[in-house]
Amino acid sequence: MPHFGLMDPEALGTEAAALQRARLHIRAGRRRLRQGKISHGLGSLFDALLFAMQWYIASPERRKLLPTRKGDDLRDDRTVFTRLVEAGLLDGRFAYDTFDNLVETAPALSSTYDYAEPLRHLESIMTRLGVLPFEESELPPEDPATY
Repeated sequence: MPHFGLMDPEALGTEAAALQRARLHIRAGRRRLRQGKISHGLGSLFDALLFAMQWYIASPERRKLLPTRKGDDLRDDRTVFTRLVEAGLLDGRFAYDTFDNLVETAPALSSTYDYAEPLRHLESIMTRLGVLPFEESELPPEDPATY
């Protein structure tokens, strides 16, 4: 995992730790894609999305903006994504299930897979949620030994 050894989640607290994890996974995902490690890059970006949504709902002020329904399980990523779209925080152009399926089938993709479009869509979501942009200098330096 791109965040192992680079942060202390207990010291940061739930909200800040989720944001830090999302950003670390974005950075690692981009690097892995550039290196041709498509499956691991897409997996890191998917994790970044999950952590970004956890960060968003960790704040009571932001969570109030979601149109939740009785019985909603906000630990379920699909539910959170759907509520973010319903609230207008995401525009709905990103197909969550399509990206999820891409990540599932990524091990079969070649290292020459053109990842530009999925990356662009994911970065758009991260921007709308407030995870991007960030200053690289705000993150701990990457460990070159990590995959």
